[in-house]
Formats: sequence, C-alpha cells, structure tokens
Amino acid sequence: MDTIKQLETAMGQIVGFLWGPPLVVLLVGGGLFFLLYSRLLPYRYLPQSVRLLWRKPDRDDPGQLSHFQALSTALSGTLGMGNVSGVAIAIAVGGPGAIFWMWVSALVGIATKFYTCTLAVMFRGQDSEGQWQGGPMYVVREGLGKKWLPLAYFFAVAGLLGTMPIFQINQLVQVLRDTLAIPAGLASADAHFTFDLMLGLVLALLVMAVALGKLPRLGKVTGMLVPTMVVGYLLLTAVVLASHASEIPAAFAMIFEDAFSGNAVAGGVVGAVIITGIRRAAFSNEAGIGTEAMAHGAAQTREPVREGMVAMLGPVIDTLIVCTCTALVILISGVWQSGESDGVTLTANAFGNLFPHGGAVILAVLVSLLSLSTVFTFWYYGSKCLGFLIGAKYQHHYIWWYLVLVVLGAVASLKLVVSLIDSMYALMAIPTMTSALLLAPKVNQAAKRYLKPSQASR
Repeated sequence: MDTIKQLETAMGQIVGFLWGPPLVVLLVGGGLFFLLYSRLLPYRYLPQSVRLLWRKPDRDDPGQLSHFQALSTALSGTLGMGNVSGVAIAIAVGGPGAIFWMWVSALVGIATKFYTCTLAVMFRGQDSEGQWQGGPMYVVREGLGKKWLPLAYFFAVAGLLGTMPIFQINQLVQVLRDTLAIPAGLASADAHFTFDLMLGLVLALLVMAVALGKLPRLGKVTGMLVPTMVVGYLLLTAVVLASHASEIPAAFAMIFEDAFSGNAVAGGVVGAVIITGIRRAAFSNEAGIGTEAMAHGAAQTREPVREGMVAMLGPVIDTLIVCTCTALVILISGVWQSGESDGVTLTANAFGNLFPHGGAVILAVLVSLLSLSTVFTFWYYGSKCLGFLIGAKYQHHYIWWYLVLVVLGAVASLKLVVSLIDSMYALMAIPTMTSALLLAPKVNQAAKRYLKPSQASR
C-alpha cells in the first residue's frame, strides 16, 4: 500500500508540472488563435456541419468511414467516463467553477478541432503496408517534413500510452460494483478484488470480439452505440433536471461565482480551478490532444475542410451539452460537498438521490455503453500509434497487450490511473497543437477554396 501511495504522490507531482500555465496557454490560447485566425468560421458554419453528417461519401473517395461514422468513432472516444466520472472529478477537485472553464475550453476547442481534423485529412500518409492513415504523427511527417519526424514519434509514444483503457475500465468496474454487485451481495466495499478481476476478464473478452473485427466493425458498433447512449443519458438527465427545475438557476450561479473566486478549492486559488477545468475538458472532448484527428483522418472524403467541419460538432455535443447535464445533476444533488465519494460513484450517488427509483442502476447501464464505446475506440487509436512506431504489419499484436490493460484497469488505483492518463494527454497535446499552429495557413487556404458558393454545397 505504501508503494502505491508513493506512486500516486509522484504521479500527482508530474501531472502538476505538465499541466502548468504553458500547456494551458498552448491549448486555450491556441484555440483562441484558431478562432480569431479563421474569423469565427467554426461558429458561422455549425449548421452546415450538421447537414454534412448525412452526406454519403463517393465510392472512389479515399478513407474507411462515412462522416457520421467518423464523428461517432471520435465521439465514442470522448463520450465516455470523461462526461460522467471526469465531471465528478472536476467538481470534487476544482469545485463548481471548474465547469465554467470546461465550457471555455470547449468553445475554443470547436476551432481547434476544425484545424486539427482538417489537417488529419489534408496530410494523410501511407503506413508501412500502403494504407492511408490520419493523425498528428502523419500530419507532422507529411506536413512539416523529415526534420520534424522526432515530434511525430513523440506523439505516437504518448498516444500509445494515453489511449490505454485503464481509466474507462476502472470506472466501469467501480460503478457496476457499487450500484449492482455490493447491493446484491456479490462483493463488499472492503473486499472486492476478486469481483473486479473477474469482471475485468469478462470485459476483455468483449473488447476482443469487437477489436478483431477491426475498423469497419468498430465504425458500425460506435455508429449504433453513440446515438443510443447519448439519447438515453440525456433523457435520464432531462427527467432528473425537470423534476428539480427550480434549482437549476442556482446551480448555474454557483458555477459562475466559483469560477472567479475559487471558494470551493482549498486556499481559494482561482488558478487551480482554471487548470482543473481545462484538464478535465481536454479529457472530455480531446480538442487539441490528437486522438480525434486519428478518427476523422479515416473519413471517406477527398475534401479535408468538410471533415474538419463535421469534427467541430464534437465539443458541442460532448462538453457543452452532456458534461453540463452531468454537472447540474451533481451540483443540485449536493453530494459533491460530502467528500465521501469520487469519480463515477459521486455521479451515481447524485442520480440516486435525485431519482431514487432506479436512477443509479439506469446510470450504470448507460455508463457501461459510454465506457465500452470509448474502450473500443482507444484500441484503434493505440494500434495506429504502434503501427507508426514499429510497422503496420505488427500493429495487430497490440490487441493482446490491450486486453491485459483492460484487466489491469479493473483492479488499479483510481488516483494512479487518472494521473497517468492526464500526463500522457499533456504530452500528446504538444505535437498536436504545434503542428496545427504551424500549418494553420494551409487550412485557411483550403477553407477559402471550399467555402466558395459553388463548392460549399458539394
């Protein structure tokens, strides 16, 4: 136990260093630059982004996924525990004000996703097997040239570690244990290692069944799961919030007040609130992190800007809608002030308090879909990173290591898991944002050409 505590402390210090002011400036400042540099293009063309979702790709277009499947795959990587457990962690650590800074990060993240995902298609590259791939490592290699190649490998290594499934699995096992297993007598609060391990093995088999079907099956699975889980989760939160509608204005007031006072954080440090919000937003919508670019880079299209416009919808759906619903439920319930629960259990307790007739159980089912869809997608991201590092013909071996990680995630320490993933996300953001900032003029040129009246309707 002492060793785990020491690891948790050490990783916490690393996270604190990596998520300092420089990275916050890079993510938020970079997103603000994209927004102004594009003359607010992402906001002006959001309606057209929705219409593009239903556009069928041409048969001879390169890529493997339709616009809808690419967005679903990207959302399945973001619409997961970041929306349920991540929001709870943000409030527990940074107070209600952290949600405000999550909104700020999402608003500028809309522009960031437009640039990074446009570049992911614009600078697709061939892997060692001759297949076209997208992602920050290919953007760096194809867009910036050989002298920047170390930055591409830097991203691939960080991406390989950052897309491990351990956080998603850890929180999935926790919510199933706390809401189903313990009440049924299958585990106890003090002795649950065996239950966690067995459930981890079952989940590993489920992941293997989807992963062995590779990307086409992944696109079909996420295309079904993502709309279902979003609608289901929003319906559950709508019922809860409608029954407590009179308390919603006070919850929003709490968010805005604490965002600039930091009263809910030890020491009242506003900077801690800001960094917590931005860190959790990055984990939630992944704007500027680079994972979203790998999914959208597989879209079946010849027009990079078109896919960039579709990608803009991600932070809107993910953070501004879903995360806000979660935050309101937690704040209205008041459970965040108890300090007794963290992660997904905090959210489950909030739903249980406000919707006592099966609310926590319904949440557990929906969280299972949220978590599993992310786990399926992270396998794809990790295998692409491994293929870039050692060759595409070997990347299929990643599935066996990934299954081991699923089992490890089921029994790991939450604090250690969060710190490890946060560290890798910080490192992934450096090459993603650097390459996007350097290549931003290329995106503007392509957008100007595509958005001519004769082209924009295509």
